[in-house]
Amino acid sequence: MYIMKSAKNFTCCLSHAKGSFYRAFNAVLGKVVNVASETVIIELLKTKCLPILLYYGLEACPINKVQLAYSH
Repeated sequence: MYIMKSAKNFTCCLSHAKGSFYRAFNAVLGKVVNVASETVIIELLKTKCLPILLYYGLEACPINKVQLAYSH
């Protein structure tokens, strides 16, 4: 669930989606960081964490420069 904010242009609050992604990322990384190769870790992140972002429809939500700057 992401929140639509009232503004002059259409924007979305991405904090919930980012939080869910990072929780999944930390869970995966915490379990396999010392056991698996880098390739396996990347594949796990693609299959377990990336779908979380796609679930929230972030590929269709416009991201402005300010949101992009805070994503790092």
